[in-house]
Amino acid sequence: MLTIGFVLTPSFSTMSLAALSVFEMANLKAGEELYRVQVLSEQGGELKGAVGTVVVTRAIGNTAFDTVIVTNAAQPLPSTPAMQSYLQNAARDCRRIAAICTGAFTLAEAGLLDGRRVTTHWFYARELASRFPNLQVEDDRIFIIDGSVWTSAGMSAGIDLALAMLEKDFGAELARRVAQGLVIYHRRAGGQSQHSELLEMDAKSDRIQKALAYARGNLRAPLSVEELADAASLSPRQFSRAFRAETGQSPAKAVERLRVEAARLMIEQSRHSIEVVANETGFADPERMRRAFLRVFGQPPQAVRRNARVQM
Repeated sequence: MLTIGFVLTPSFSTMSLAALSVFEMANLKAGEELYRVQVLSEQGGELKGAVGTVVVTRAIGNTAFDTVIVTNAAQPLPSTPAMQSYLQNAARDCRRIAAICTGAFTLAEAGLLDGRRVTTHWFYARELASRFPNLQVEDDRIFIIDGSVWTSAGMSAGIDLALAMLEKDFGAELARRVAQGLVIYHRRAGGQSQHSELLEMDAKSDRIQKALAYARGNLRAPLSVEELADAASLSPRQFSRAFRAETGQSPAKAVERLRVEAARLMIEQSRHSIEVVANETGFADPERMRRAFLRVFGQPPQAVRRNARVQM
């Protein structure tokens, strides 16, 4: 059985608690207690979160854990000397120490991230890098593992971090079953981007959203304006005008970005050749995909694959 110390701070983000569901479900799926979690805070007792959620905690102390996971408020708050001292001691005793979202600020204040590759919520990545220049902050990763230190992006990325821990501890099959039990459509790998092109486009009407969803589900098709307009139940002229008004870009540009997003994910998470990736994501040939990668990421697909392998 592995023990986990889950450290909460005042005004903690309620979403950070979602990571605990992974360990709970792992115990249920395994039919035995694989993990035992203790929820901690500096003083112990009842601790109130940002929206009034109250959690009963135990005070931090000398108990050694296999894993220590640290959270923070949605807007990072400074830690106390007592908390920093606790985390420094815990890092020496535990197998791994982790931060969810802005918990990276807490670990950084304790001096536990110096010289390491880390991530956090994209909104606070620049602040983290500015305040702690010795860190190698990567603002577009779901989670990063650097030795015994794990850090994740914000909100739901804590679930991805916990699933990765479960896979490391007890194998991919149990992690898959737990993800299914939590009704998670797709367990994201650490190297995946925090951003989604569908969210970035932010279409307001149901018709344009339907066309975007159709495009993402049919990337191998030509996806002409006429085809997308038909999916949106609009004429091509109406569709083009409405699409640009809602997303700020042409349908062709949007389709390219969706293809690049899908291609990047395949390159980072599979062993498919560049030619196969180009074909599966709708690029006419590898050269067109290479030019699209250079426009969007500033580097070719081969460089993206090399970086992903280094991170793994």
